[in-house]
Amino acid sequence: MPQVPPGVLRRRLAELRGPAAVPHPLDARALAALAANPGCRRRALLDGAGVDKAALATALGSPAGLGQSQFAFMRGNAFEAKVKADGGAELLRLLGADGPEGVWVPDLAAAGPEGRAARTALALREATAGGGWALLDHPLLALEVAGSPAYLEPDAVVVRPDGRWAVVEIKSFPMIDGSADAAKVGAAARQAAVYVLALERVAAVTDGAAVDHSVLLVCPRDFSNEPTGSVVDVRKQLSVTRRQLARLTRVEDIAAALPEGVSFDMSTCSAEQLADAVDAVPHAYAPECLAACELAFHCRGRARAAGAVEALGRSVRGELGGLTTVGGVLAAARGDGGDPRDPAVAALRRAAALRAEALEGAGTCR
Repeated sequence: MPQVPPGVLRRRLAELRGPAAVPHPLDARALAALAANPGCRRRALLDGAGVDKAALATALGSPAGLGQSQFAFMRGNAFEAKVKADGGAELLRLLGADGPEGVWVPDLAAAGPEGRAARTALALREATAGGGWALLDHPLLALEVAGSPAYLEPDAVVVRPDGRWAVVEIKSFPMIDGSADAAKVGAAARQAAVYVLALERVAAVTDGAAVDHSVLLVCPRDFSNEPTGSVVDVRKQLSVTRRQLARLTRVEDIAAALPEGVSFDMSTCSAEQLADAVDAVPHAYAPECLAACELAFHCRGRARAAGAVEALGRSVRGELGGLTTVGGVLAAARGDGGDPRDPAVAALRRAAALRAEALEGAGTCR
């Protein structure tokens, strides 16, 4: 299938978002969540078009429960500033460098995200060719997602003298007795894997460069504000992210399938029009979305209203095969519907018979 020219696609996505709306950037956290649910065309289109999903959820009457408190945001910024103070002395110590002396810290300022991404790529090549330590503070990396560009900003990338590039993730959750909360470390690893994937694109066209598949996670030590580091292997997360992103339907294909007149412009559309526009894009709701997507409450409400078994979880959905609604499942269990040759239907009827037998036995005992 011929691809839509980039300029045409950008105009189409701008029309969907609203000409006056500033595109909402797709960060690594959102990209990791998108990769975890590649079958959700709704999220792929909204993220590709740069629609602010939190504002959209509020306009739909289902505000998101996600987001970081102002206190946590300030604490995280203060800890990151401490880690990078004095030319990144603490950070370089954790990486095994002698100190900030002789470490190159390039200026990555440029006009627009395309300019910053190009300046980052140039700095990475220069640092690799230089054969010394280099610290890139908040570089900008580009990655194509479903045919649409995404710009990602890791906390830091370090270039070692041997030409290896390492991603640094700085988090404000504590590392107590050398270990941190497993769920938070897992989320940080998935986010870092996206950065590694983007770095690999630049390394592929840079002589002598290689990207570490282990990232440095920097957190406060115990209950203090002193930074400590832990090396996290992200090869598994990298493999999953690469595979899942490859499965995403291209944004232009999703946009081409929309009915005429669909718009997510919150400045001109009513709540009813926005709801119709959102419902025009297929979704793949699962309970895990509640922790990762701003539209999860809206999608959950729609899934429950339709009686979709997806609202019960992916594992339940997988076990039920061709039974797609809760009503259909109950009818199959009662023997009022479903193909008896279907293993899922047979299992449901067997379970219903066992339940009836158990209830009858309990009534006899009473």
